[in-house]
Amino acid sequence: MKKITLLLLLFDILVSQNILIASHRPKSALNFLPFHTIKDFYTIAQNLSFYAKQIPKVSYSHQLALAKEYKVHFFAPWHQKSFNEPWSDITWAVNLFKHPVFRNSRKLFNPRLAQKIIKNANFQALNSVKLRAITIRHSNLRSLPTKLHAYREPWKSTQGFPFDYLQNSAIEINTPLFISHFSLDKKWALVHAPGAFGWILTKDIALVDINFIKKFEKASFGVVIKDNSLLLSNGKRVTFIKLGALFPKKNGRYFYASKNKKGYAILEAIDKVNKNILTSFPLPFTPKNVAFVAKQLKGEPYGWGGICYGRDCSATTQDFFAVFGQFLYRTSKNQLKNAASLINIKPFKGRTKKDMILRYAKPFCSLLYVPGHIGIYIGRYKNEPIIMHTYWGVRMKDFSKYILAKTIITSLEPGKELPFLRQKSKMANTLQKIINLKLCY
Repeated sequence: MKKITLLLLLFDILVSQNILIASHRPKSALNFLPFHTIKDFYTIAQNLSFYAKQIPKVSYSHQLALAKEYKVHFFAPWHQKSFNEPWSDITWAVNLFKHPVFRNSRKLFNPRLAQKIIKNANFQALNSVKLRAITIRHSNLRSLPTKLHAYREPWKSTQGFPFDYLQNSAIEINTPLFISHFSLDKKWALVHAPGAFGWILTKDIALVDINFIKKFEKASFGVVIKDNSLLLSNGKRVTFIKLGALFPKKNGRYFYASKNKKGYAILEAIDKVNKNILTSFPLPFTPKNVAFVAKQLKGEPYGWGGICYGRDCSATTQDFFAVFGQFLYRTSKNQLKNAASLINIKPFKGRTKKDMILRYAKPFCSLLYVPGHIGIYIGRYKNEPIIMHTYWGVRMKDFSKYILAKTIITSLEPGKELPFLRQKSKMANTLQKIINLKLCY
């Protein structure tokens, strides 16, 4: 009987051309970061179901309204008339090479190579193309058209890998894009994505016409709720997929964007989908679902700008809330714009700041912000506000970092037991804003 079942399973997989399966994040340099531990990991409840029980009730009709707003932001690149980011933001990485830059911990970036990359960016051609496109696989948005890394002082604990200055953001399959122009070698395109921009490899995108746009926008959608999934076509990898990716759905089937021989996008059906990987968007905001999604993120390594399939602090908040229909911009600073209400807690310190958070923040509905860092307030434990955040590390007295480099659950005083901790830098002293999101307001 077991042999028959196994044969049937294998036959089913062979017949299915396109399948979406659970997988694992590919092993990379992120696996070798110097992860440390702190007392919070043992003295604070780490069970996300405990905190998920503290969430407020949210009606699904409210989530649907938010999801409608989400799709407006998501489709926005297809309705842009021009690439309108400030010139200084578009070209900022050019100034990076006015000072010594390293390709890795030892090797300097050759100035001639840097100038070659800058020339290839073809910045004078800005807005000369104005095409619409879509991603056909997980990819990266870069500050310049190159895969090479750039670090300023890689020997420091606050620099070096994974802080590649040329990495803007990771970007998922099925993401709408506006193309400004192409690099001189045509291998890269400067694009605007929902809430982010940068250079993307042209092999990772397909052009779209008005008919494709209309068809795509009219579809209902599903959202990936299982992190580190894999899309296969005839047994071959199409793309790696992270939590929060959207897939159009029609007549009960999910689709993904592919590219025809002319370079234009077509939609291909996914023949086999597990509902625990991809489900209707948005996912209901219930304690069970909140705990399930949060567990996908806990323990994931810190990856600046989504490098090596990792996440930084704002990517974690963005992906978590995307599942439930709440749109967030890509950076922590811009996520302030997503506030339904913004509460200033900067003047307060220590216990007073904690009490302000316990009073005004809502579990899994509020973000806690300090310039350069952001995390999700998940509730209280023994009268302490608790945060889930993707955290590089705590500041020491010599301004180095005691590296944690994961998505973790902590108090607002992580590492308080460390003898050389810089007390002024504790989040209980430095947090400035409570960002209450529309999801619960």
